[in-house]
Amino acid sequence: MANTRKVGTVSRGIRCPIFRQGDNLGEMVTATVLEAAECEGFEIRNRDVIAITESVVARAQGNYATVDDIASDIKTKFGGETVGVIFPILSRNRFAICLRGIARGCKKVVLMLSYPSDEVGNELVSLDKIDEAGVNPYSDVLSLEKYRELFGENKHQFTGVDYVDYYCGLVREEGAEVEIIFANQAKAILDYTDCVLTCDIHTRARTKRILKAAGAKIVLGLDDILTAPISGGYNEKYGLLGSNKATENTVKLFPRDSQDLVLDIQKRVLDATGKHVEVMVYGDGAFKDPQGKIWELADPVVSPFHTEGLIGTPNELKLKYLADNDFGDLSGEELKNAISESIKAKDSNLVGNMASEGTTPRQLTDLIGSLCDLTSGSGDKGTPVILVQGYFDNYTT
Repeated sequence: MANTRKVGTVSRGIRCPIFRQGDNLGEMVTATVLEAAECEGFEIRNRDVIAITESVVARAQGNYATVDDIASDIKTKFGGETVGVIFPILSRNRFAICLRGIARGCKKVVLMLSYPSDEVGNELVSLDKIDEAGVNPYSDVLSLEKYRELFGENKHQFTGVDYVDYYCGLVREEGAEVEIIFANQAKAILDYTDCVLTCDIHTRARTKRILKAAGAKIVLGLDDILTAPISGGYNEKYGLLGSNKATENTVKLFPRDSQDLVLDIQKRVLDATGKHVEVMVYGDGAFKDPQGKIWELADPVVSPFHTEGLIGTPNELKLKYLADNDFGDLSGEELKNAISESIKAKDSNLVGNMASEGTTPRQLTDLIGSLCDLTSGSGDKGTPVILVQGYFDNYTT
């Protein structure tokens, strides 16, 4: 144990050039990581994780679409008349420009917002106000007039935007009529139209099932829009899900066809260093802000593409449990040796073992992607590539 490393997991943001459409990401990412290792004096190790943010992958692919592309697909698939647009998240970056395209592709939008908050936790009204008003959000359908009468104007605590006004204004600017209602039962929209675009992310399959069973004529999700190219980008699996505003007239879509990229980087690093690393493309992390109650994950998944070694969940023992229970009568070097032997002898699958209770039972890609998202940030750090070292180490490594 004398030579045991004194540092465990390290997450490094790797400063990168500005990636452009057509760039060879496999070559550039590998070179940048290896240059960083040489410059900063660290070595690449087996099972290091190289993670690339989805935005630079999509940018290199040129996976962009215009508002007109969205409008064209909406008009083709819904017929250009009245469309119910239900359960969108409240976001200028994520949904507003999509709403422009949707409105441009039809005559009327019936916008149905979930309340008191959207799917990822952005509040339209506080639960306290809901309680005071005696409203049952599970069953009650509110008109815009009733919502204003009960709750008035409610600006987002972080952005200062009244999303009710903002979304209504966007639809009208595109020349469409808008009616807004507040409800949490998907079937409520069928009192207004039988053509429905469901905009929820993680609950979309259930919402579609409920609407189809209730007799809706057309039911599509954001993942069904731009699944094939109109004049530019598309995503055959996720459509508009995972998109972000690029300009006032374009969206950057979630990256596509990038399994070859992660395998290419893995091979390049192996050829250059002899080390077998894991590689992933990541987007949003999967964590919730305790202050604003906002769940970060507005992408359909944390990692759409990753190498095989990142499949699964952690298989870890809880050191506190071992120290307090199995070896509560030991201390010092004797305790360290006993815990080390337990780790070395642990089963390959600890599900149900009390000694693993309290460890985090989440997918590796969600855990590591969250770490990467927090490391890279979403602003001007200039580190869209993250190198995570020591994640798969344990106390004995």
